[in-house]
Amino acid sequence: MNDLTMRLNGLTKTYLKGTPGEVQVLRGVDLELRAGEAVALVAPSGAGKSTLLHIAGLLDKPDEGSVEIAGQNVAGRGDRTRTALRRQDVGFVYQFHHLLPEFTALENITLPQLANGVSEKAAQDRAMALLDRVGVAARAKHRPAALSGGEQQRVAFCRALANKPRVLLADEPTGNLDPETSDQVFGALMSLVRDAGLSALIATHNMDLAARMDRKLRLEAGVLKPVE
Repeated sequence: MNDLTMRLNGLTKTYLKGTPGEVQVLRGVDLELRAGEAVALVAPSGAGKSTLLHIAGLLDKPDEGSVEIAGQNVAGRGDRTRTALRRQDVGFVYQFHHLLPEFTALENITLPQLANGVSEKAAQDRAMALLDRVGVAARAKHRPAALSGGEQQRVAFCRALANKPRVLLADEPTGNLDPETSDQVFGALMSLVRDAGLSALIATHNMDLAARMDRKLRLEAGVLKPVE
């Protein structure tokens, strides 16, 4: 598919602006993501990849530039609108799962849907379908503490996709796992991305995983460059 889901145009971000310690993290980032495409974002620690993901996901605002989702410039919208857009159109996955410990795997995936106005029955049905897709349906009634690291992260993937977002943003989603589990969990993530036909921007230090994606980009000196 060639549908454009997200466009980042001329993003800049400076911390401690106007001070001796000023740090310009982004210097004019441009990026287009299309439906069904998985893009690897590689960069050394401190290069600004988390800042870029937070701006793309409407968690932070750029100093300059635009964030377009489905053709609409959304970077400058108010907090309430940005929250609604983020809940509907963007899914997040982090290195650590951040599941709610007092709720089961099923409930962790159901709750975001309920907050988005989905009925409880429909939310539970979708949650079970997602858990089944990544091979952990049998663990649906278990709380995070009773799950392995790989199982926890699979549940986190399902939660990120619960509301059928247009874009998935992931920051080192397998960085906390051993190599064998990382490979298996990444395979489950890519399967979800392909099935849903969404766009994915995935930050990773693992070049073997990056090679399995459609494109590789490096954040270097505040701009994105293709990796051959």
